[in-house]
Amino acid sequence: MKHFIAGATLFTSLLLSTSVLAQDATRSTPMAPPLPPAIPAARDVPYAGTIGLKIDASDTDRGVYRVTETIPVAAGTRDLILLQAGWLPGNHSETGPFASLADIHFYADGKEIAWVRDTVAVNAFRLVLPEGTRQVTAKFVHTSPLQNSEGRITMTQEMLNLQWEKMSLYPAGYYTRGIQVKPTVTFPKGWTVYTALDGMAKAGDAVTWNAIDFERLVDSPVFAGINAQRWDLGKGVSMDVVADEPNLLAITPDHMQTYRNLVNEALTTFGARHFDHYDFLLALTDRMGGIGLEHHRSSENQMEPKTWIDWDKMDWDRNVIPHEFVHSWNGKFRRPADLWTPDYQQPMQNTLLWVYEGQTQFWGYVLAARSGIQTRDTVMAMFANAVATYAEGTPGRAWRSVEDTVNAPQLNLRKPLPYSSLTRNEDYYVEGALTWLEADQIIRQGTRGAKGLDDFARAFFGIRDGDWGEVTYTFDDVVNTLNGVYPYDWASFLRTRIYATNQPAPMKGVEMAGYKLVWKDKPNSYSKGVTDDRKVLDLTYSLGIVLGKDGEVKSTLWDGRAFNAGIVNGAKVVAINGRAYDEDVMKDTITAAKTGKAPISLLVKRGERYETVVIDYHGGLRYPWLESTTPGKPNGLDRLLTARAK
Repeated sequence: MKHFIAGATLFTSLLLSTSVLAQDATRSTPMAPPLPPAIPAARDVPYAGTIGLKIDASDTDRGVYRVTETIPVAAGTRDLILLQAGWLPGNHSETGPFASLADIHFYADGKEIAWVRDTVAVNAFRLVLPEGTRQVTAKFVHTSPLQNSEGRITMTQEMLNLQWEKMSLYPAGYYTRGIQVKPTVTFPKGWTVYTALDGMAKAGDAVTWNAIDFERLVDSPVFAGINAQRWDLGKGVSMDVVADEPNLLAITPDHMQTYRNLVNEALTTFGARHFDHYDFLLALTDRMGGIGLEHHRSSENQMEPKTWIDWDKMDWDRNVIPHEFVHSWNGKFRRPADLWTPDYQQPMQNTLLWVYEGQTQFWGYVLAARSGIQTRDTVMAMFANAVATYAEGTPGRAWRSVEDTVNAPQLNLRKPLPYSSLTRNEDYYVEGALTWLEADQIIRQGTRGAKGLDDFARAFFGIRDGDWGEVTYTFDDVVNTLNGVYPYDWASFLRTRIYATNQPAPMKGVEMAGYKLVWKDKPNSYSKGVTDDRKVLDLTYSLGIVLGKDGEVKSTLWDGRAFNAGIVNGAKVVAINGRAYDEDVMKDTITAAKTGKAPISLLVKRGERYETVVIDYHGGLRYPWLESTTPGKPNGLDRLLTARAK
């Protein structure tokens, strides 16, 4: 019987094989075509000659930058590849705006020649040059978005933010530090121009600077505008500001002093400087697109138009400058080894962004408080929100580590996701900051207050005073420096907090520093500022939703009460317990339900359908705050946020 079954099985297999072969005989099976030749890898050799880059940025009516670029070529060159920058420092993903170049023409010694875009590396232009060509000229336009739906607006009728990499090409096959460029820009008449570039000279409305290598050119953006003012902050640092209207520049001397304090506090914290001079480039605007981007000798910053003249009310909006200033040390001078690249074609790897961004976030909080740019209460509120986010607002921590969130910029290109509390966002910033707060408190308690993370900052970022270059680091470098400050099992500490999933909420640092998370029925100062500005009602920690002013659901907490009742992003709360939606009605209803037994009834519109949704919630309004566990006595967080500079 066994033999019969085995024979039958073999016969069946042969029939199936024959059938498959018969099908394959009538199936077309193409072979993969060869890919185009790879873009040449960058070599650390100088490019022959200096590239001339001329940009006409005067057409503010249309938001157009017109570019003429002259590229010398070595004798005998027949094949030339020119690249648009793709992987840009500080962006953490390939964000080159490749589609924004238009009307592209190339000329070899004055005669127009054909060009072909690489079919794989679509930011690469392949040129075949006539024999004897000595110079290639590229002419094209770069178009600033005119409305937010098209991208970040970089030019308005009052100001512009010129970023060189978005409107220039560079030859493939070279380290960008080996490519010399002579920049010239024509600005609108009467505008003031700010940048960290050296050797500025004006001829009418045209401005030129010294020739500089392409790497440092890209690292030296321009802000320019009709309403502009510069302040000297001392120590070679200046505050360069453009604004929508001239009255927005009216900062008081006492408030400007906080930025001078920031310079002194940062130099005290890091113990060295890695720039010969530094420019805070700031736009007070809601017309040009928002930005916070680090550079070695400058930073690009945007704040809401009235952030300076409504100082107290806008306290929540001023952390961008402390954060970006810290990056001159952390991210520009010291940079993760796998994130540093020789050009803008080689992909960057983000494995240590929890140091690059996470510790910068930590120092951004700390230096804002130490300098007075933000009040201590606002900074405490920011820490409270951070702790609450991971205590109750991020169920995705169960499956995804902080370390894996460093891939978020590449995975979704910073576009919004429907359930970010589950998918997680770029949590290496804020959960990273809480991890570094815990590290600070471990050092303080272990050394009885003699040392803290300030000592790590000086040992790690404060080396080689005056070195205007880059020094890379690895995980082991971080661990070894921590151990040099205070011996501890730092490798296990970081691997558990950063690389492991489903960890306890990262609130130990706050607790060690003498505070605990508590819940109140009104927003803290930071939350109130943000929600008032964005015109939303944040009910994350009560109903599990954030609502727009008309009741539209802006976000839904995964597995929260609203989510479990079937409410999702894009739906609209039309009525509450039979009353038309209003923010105050919603808050009053939640408050009343705390002492009642009846559930909250919501009429919800989704698409063309209306549905009554019942949420049996009686916890009242809940907003995070930090409360001292040692009232009346100074504690670890108080000492951390106290000014240090003399």
